[in-house]
Amino acid sequence: MRLATVRYAQQPRLVLVDGNELWLPAPHSGWPESMLDLIAAGPERWRVLATELSKIKRDAVRLPRDGTEWLAPIPRPNKNVMCLGWNYAEHVAESASASGRKHEPPKDPIVFTKNVTSVSGPYADVPAQASVTQQLDWEVELGVVIGVGGRGIARERALEHVFGYTVINDVSARDLQFRHKQYFLGKSLDGSCPMGPVIVTREEVLDPQALDLKCWVNGELKQLSNTHHMIFDVATIIHVLSRGMALEPGDIIATGTPSGVGFARTPPEFLKAGDLVECEIQGIGRLRNRVV
Repeated sequence: MRLATVRYAQQPRLVLVDGNELWLPAPHSGWPESMLDLIAAGPERWRVLATELSKIKRDAVRLPRDGTEWLAPIPRPNKNVMCLGWNYAEHVAESASASGRKHEPPKDPIVFTKNVTSVSGPYADVPAQASVTQQLDWEVELGVVIGVGGRGIARERALEHVFGYTVINDVSARDLQFRHKQYFLGKSLDGSCPMGPVIVTREEVLDPQALDLKCWVNGELKQLSNTHHMIFDVATIIHVLSRGMALEPGDIIATGTPSGVGFARTPPEFLKAGDLVECEIQGIGRLRNRVV
């Protein structure tokens, strides 16, 4: 299934995405109101809904793709978005070079979080916040949404705990990040986590380690890679995060960005008001966010 959240009758509602068509199922169909409600219903309910899509669409309201306000698939996550830093070797190299540090890939995942208030829609504006930062940067990333919680999840079974996959732009205020000697403030500005446009459920992504990632700024390709190049793959990330901390349904993990970010370029490049950032992952979709 391809699922999204839109604003309908002034309320966020879960919709089914079929090509260019959006379908809002009728309440009597048993369709959940929100993505979190659907995730909480569990795998058996997901399987039932997946087999009844044709029936569900019969009484559904068809919404126009254009003119409908798209929200993040999970507009308000229950917890901070968990993020991986330095999870692509070429990004490690470019970051180390730009910072004058030794180039050495991490032996264990580097984990930080983004505040829930940073989450925004796939086509929402990104505030430039010029009074706070002068170094706003782009980062295309594969997002993983946990469907079945657990603690001490074995790597071999880790993907069974995934509900689906989405696209995330981990917008980063580099000056805040480096000034405060940690990631949280520089990663958590309001509107700095565009997400979506959909969640593609696990069964439709045959291999999360074989997806192309791309990012454009004003039509110029800045990032181009494949999730095959992750240092720590999705299964390993889930395994490591769950070793001493329970993962819960609806948790979101941003799995790191490849090379091509702004601060590591020569000379460095940063986003400014008016810029259009587009982030795309193969088979999932494309974010389009204007900096204002």
